Amino acid sequence: MIPQNEFEDSTVDFEEVVQPSRTYKLDLERKRIVGYADGREAVEQAIYKALSTERYDYLIYTWNYGAEIAKLFGQPIPYVYSELKRLITEALTHDDRIESVDAFNFSHVKHKVHVQFTAHTVVGAIEIEREVIVT
Repeated sequence: MIPQNEFEDSTVDFEEVVQPSRTYKLDLERKRIVGYADGREAVEQAIYKALSTERYDYLIYTWNYGAEIAKLFGQPIPYVYSELKRLITEALTHDDRIESVDAFNFSHVKHKVHVQFTAHTVVGAIEIEREVIVT
């Protein structure tokens, strides 16, 4: 006799609920929280925070949050270019609002690497520029 699963013919309908992206708005110049941000502004802030937070350094964040930029210190520039692309993509695509990251453009002056890229999000494409010190 073959065991039968009593739930084999039943189907369960799930409804996916999209959470709002409303969050506290950061004023980076005055280092204060000033109101709230939503939509595109909230996604831009999330990108800034994820790239500014070193992964594994803060207990408040999960191990999936942040970027591992510190491990690039002292590395050769060609290696930094390829790794930075991977690290940025990995750090940002954990957010459900960010679908993909592409159009990377790198340049460097002495010990600073400047990277430009496009993050494709649910609120549209967002152009990002970052500078990373590698010494």
